[in-house]
Amino acid sequence: MSEAPTTTESPSNERTLFDIDPYAHDPTRWATSMAHHAELLVPCLDAARPARVAEVGAFAGDLTRLLLAWAESRGAQVEAIDPAPQPSLEALARESAALTLVREPSLKALAQRQLADAIVIDGDHNYYTVFHELTTIAERAGDTLPLLFFHDLCWPHGRRDDYFDPEAIPAEYRQPLVGEGRGIYPGDPGTRPDGLPYPKSAAREGGERNGVLTAVEDFAREYPQARLAVVPVFFGFGAMWDRNAPYADDLERLLAPFDRNPLLARLEGNRVLQLARQHAHQVELWRLNSVLQRHERVLNRLLESRAFALAERISRVRARLGIGRHATVVSREEVRRALAGDGASG
Repeated sequence: MSEAPTTTESPSNERTLFDIDPYAHDPTRWATSMAHHAELLVPCLDAARPARVAEVGAFAGDLTRLLLAWAESRGAQVEAIDPAPQPSLEALARESAALTLVREPSLKALAQRQLADAIVIDGDHNYYTVFHELTTIAERAGDTLPLLFFHDLCWPHGRRDDYFDPEAIPAEYRQPLVGEGRGIYPGDPGTRPDGLPYPKSAAREGGERNGVLTAVEDFAREYPQARLAVVPVFFGFGAMWDRNAPYADDLERLLAPFDRNPLLARLEGNRVLQLARQHAHQVELWRLNSVLQRHERVLNRLLESRAFALAERISRVRARLGIGRHATVVSREEVRRALAGDGASG
């Protein structure tokens, strides 16, 4: 998942398997890390027993830490592929001999390095990158695909591209981007002023060659031996495996109850809607605060105006003389109290 916009935090002491904090680099507490899928991912790894696991899009290393904990307990190796690793990921690589850090774009690394037995695809969340990652893997794998895991198969990037660097995507694959001052919102295929700020996402959701899930599905149609399971939780977890793999039946038993489960889909739909609503409310608060600040500047200038002082004196005289039956006096002191926020009247 791409880096989430700032929202109000909520306290949590949640831990996943291996005592990993899935919110380690998620101050907004959006559950952006694939570490939230540990209860699905780890049993899949246990069933397949890969000797090498590659993670595309390791970033700060939240999921990497989980994969490494699993690998170290099973005698396996982990390869983290990211052209711009964060300091915490680099520190993790220095600490463990079981982790290899590959500072290269995914398409280059997957084309040149030995393929791992299991590969996590969680890098650049757009059709072009994901589809070509998968075709590169398939071309090099031969008859049997490695075990594949995916993130962001649901909203917002399941059917809407997002680009780390739009200019790096060929023009024929690149979607028009969200405009300035616009954002995205679940249930709205376009953009809106109070939407979540994803400036490098596609301006329109849906359609051909748009989104991570679209890329995965298009790839799967070309490989009838591939089984795809989509679990609609925490922005969407996916697994793809070869139906002829020795662990295929075990993965089917593990994931079939969760695959495209309508109850989970409703829960996730509600979750992302609440996140979006919270942001929309925050946008409205920012707007109202901006209006209030403008009003305060006007009132402060008015307090310093000799014209207002004169008007105040005239209104007091008119009130004493009874001129204007319902005349009221607005004093500078009342304005000062209103600006101070005590709500007192003059």
